[in-house]
Amino acid sequence: MAIVTNKRSIMTLYSGSNDPFSHRVRIVLAEKGVTFDLVEIDPNKQQELLAEINPYGTVPTLVDRDLVLYQSEIIMEYLDERFPHPPLMPVYPVARARSRLMLYRVNRDWYALMEKYINQTGNLDEIRKNLQESIVSVAPLFKEMPYFLSEEFSLVDCAIAPLMWRLGSMGIKLPPEAKPIEQYAQRLFERESFQVSLTNAERALREL
Repeated sequence: MAIVTNKRSIMTLYSGSNDPFSHRVRIVLAEKGVTFDLVEIDPNKQQELLAEINPYGTVPTLVDRDLVLYQSEIIMEYLDERFPHPPLMPVYPVARARSRLMLYRVNRDWYALMEKYINQTGNLDEIRKNLQESIVSVAPLFKEMPYFLSEEFSLVDCAIAPLMWRLGSMGIKLPPEAKPIEQYAQRLFERESFQVSLTNAERALREL
């Protein structure tokens, strides 16, 4: 269980209340115990609020004094370097490269399908089926270690957790052979940093 402490920082996070990419960043901030101002944005209605600082008008957007960052992986890695304890990326270059590759695969294989579902671009039943099958196919990877290919909680886990939290609301129920993934997801959900990161809208997803 992560212990969340207070570290002073002058940061503002522009975040979607039910945006999985914003959720990732909130998990990292909570894991690091960073104090920040949270501004919830509806990207469909309030893009003008971000237009002056983010040319894409997207969430998440992080403002740290004169620095403005967008794109969740960039923000997550910046926070891990800015606040090195606890570390969420491996020290050694080979291990760091593998973690980045895993983040890429999570985005390409899982998040791309979830975004299609959220935006309703395609056959929803087929999208659900493809996402479920893709997740189930890697179930053996979750048998040996408590976190994703690691003994320690990492940025990869921060990236996966929001998706796992949303599976039920998407109508996806994992089969019995995916029990290691269910157990892994529960470990993520029980972390103090994860619980702190949740918005009211995200908590409601598990009540549907």
